[in-house]
Amino acid sequence: MTETASSDSCSICTEPVEPHTESYCNACGRLFHLNQREDLPGRDCGTVSLSETHLALVFACNACLEAAEPVAPTLEAVLDLSEAALATGLSEGELEAEAAAGQISHRRTAGGSLLFDREAVEALLRTRGTA
Repeated sequence: MTETASSDSCSICTEPVEPHTESYCNACGRLFHLNQREDLPGRDCGTVSLSETHLALVFACNACLEAAEPVAPTLEAVLDLSEAALATGLSEGELEAEAAAGQISHRRTAGGSLLFDREAVEALLRTRGTA
């Protein structure tokens, strides 16, 4: 991530964003205020939450939060290595190599298991012309 220039402004309130309040919305990609330090003043023009499905932090600006209907993440959207291999027609080894090469987005759990978003698997199929 690049450091925010002093001239960058929040997409929600249009005030300047300082480095300790810099966040980017995972939905729209716009810059917004989210104070990441308790010892420094700053405003919040969005939130951060933990996605149990993706095992990651999810940043959202107030505009996207207000526009979006709450959607509960489902486990059906996540495939393990075996399920993803069946969906793509690749062997588990080939799919693991694709992930290592950065050809398909994935996550590795603390136990070492590979997890794939169903959308990423479908995108891989489209790029290969097999969807």
